[in-house]
Amino acid sequence: MTDSNAVIDEIDLSPYTVFSEKEWARLRANTPLTLTQQDIEELQSLNDYVSLEQVENIYLPLSRLLNYYVEATQNLHYATQHFLGENRSKTPYIIGIAGSVAVGKSTTSRLLQALLSRWPNSPKVDLVTTDGFLYPNAVLEQEDLMRKKGFPESYDRMSLLKFLIDIKAGKNNVRAPIYSHFHYDVMPGQYISINQPDILIIEGVNVLQTSQKIREAKEVPFVSDFFDFSIFIDAKQSVIERWYLERFMRLRETAFRDPGSYFHKFSTICDNNAKEIAEDLWSSINLENLRQNILPTRPRADLILTKGEGHLIEKIALRKI
Repeated sequence: MTDSNAVIDEIDLSPYTVFSEKEWARLRANTPLTLTQQDIEELQSLNDYVSLEQVENIYLPLSRLLNYYVEATQNLHYATQHFLGENRSKTPYIIGIAGSVAVGKSTTSRLLQALLSRWPNSPKVDLVTTDGFLYPNAVLEQEDLMRKKGFPESYDRMSLLKFLIDIKAGKNNVRAPIYSHFHYDVMPGQYISINQPDILIIEGVNVLQTSQKIREAKEVPFVSDFFDFSIFIDAKQSVIERWYLERFMRLRETAFRDPGSYFHKFSTICDNNAKEIAEDLWSSINLENLRQNILPTRPRADLILTKGEGHLIEKIALRKI
């Protein structure tokens, strides 16, 4: 080994600073916990347990960091507007949350929304999932994309970009389509209205995606270009698979039992057949999407939360500034 190689080996080339739960928990400082155990139970998704201890050790320090970032970014916007002699409306701070299906993105998003909105300055925090920007099932079926649902090509990317452009421009009452997991489809004519939030959380499997297959122009931005901060929820593939299968089997005993559910047929078959179907859905669709599209975006995140068994966050990696 040459002397130069020895020097390189001694340099930490990682763009992240890595923390254990104990190390990260110290960064909470004196931040008070504003959520009760009942609040946490109501915010967590099916089969995605979150302990009060992890909220205190992981999510409270993260909300403290994000509160600092939001304040600093807003001050920068005000300074820039003052310099330019402009008096535009506020620019929302956008947080993107990515990761595989069944990894806990929704729970993380709702916890952060609740914690951030409870800071003393009481910011207005909204949450939008990119599911609403999926093409309707009728379009996916026409384009033979139903088994690619959740892949980048299954989203109406231009509508999502237009939504983000309007949000960043500070427009009033920007509409986002509503997706129903019960009906497994975008709900025609139904929208939520986002009206000038201080913070907007965007959650979706492929929100950090950079590949684009668009004919219109090379200048079309990425969705993540509008993010001020991004989070990737990570776990071993074998662990995520187990979570996915467990959730599927639990849904057979709950939501799938309703005759109106898109997946009602799976509640009427035997457990073995249902498990085979779930394994096929995982291996042929969700695992392929994870490997091809989702995991390659992990290095683009500002923060990586790595989970172990039981959805416990074991490692936090924060991008160096």
